[in-house]
Amino acid sequence: MNIRRCGDQALLVDVGDTGGIDAVLGLYSALSDPRPDGVTELVPAARTLLVRFDPAVIGAGELAELLAGTEPVPAQAMRGELVEIPVYYDGADLAEVGKHTGLGADGVVEMHTAAEYTVAFGGFAPGFGYLTGLHPKLHLPRRATPRTHVPAGAVAIAGEFTGIYPRSSPGGWQLVGRTEVPLWDPARRPPALLRPGTRIRFREVR
Repeated sequence: MNIRRCGDQALLVDVGDTGGIDAVLGLYSALSDPRPDGVTELVPAARTLLVRFDPAVIGAGELAELLAGTEPVPAQAMRGELVEIPVYYDGADLAEVGKHTGLGADGVVEMHTAAEYTVAFGGFAPGFGYLTGLHPKLHLPRRATPRTHVPAGAVAIAGEFTGIYPRSSPGGWQLVGRTEVPLWDPARRPPALLRPGTRIRFREVR
């Protein structure tokens, strides 16, 4: 674990290649409840955790010692809120994904709905969550040519992740379905439905 300063009010914890997403989520969970005094924000990513703090409450050195001594919560012990997402599996790339994996379209749907996913971190757009737990057979590269328009609610896969586009935008992920569930609502507290640590199940609807 490597900890370094990022300006006057943040530390960046890098778990390294061996730690990965599970280690970041474990550290995020350990620091979230309860959040240490003076820590104002936790921002997880694929290998790092950004920890913002109030220097009037806790110093950078003291916080660094606290972080170094924090034991990440084991993956099997993390039980975030479970959210069910109904999905129409009619994505533009579903047939191609089925052909590429050898599962067929129905097999892709069955495999995608069988797993329980965890929101590892957010990014790309407000409300977008990178979901881990995708079966290795569905680990496919992004499209060679990204689309200039992906509709809001598109359910997609790319690499080891699955995710949902919260709004219309360009994108290169493989589209397998769509949902009508709003992922980002400024009037909701918090606005994002998919927050780090949240567990996700996809349910097929017709």
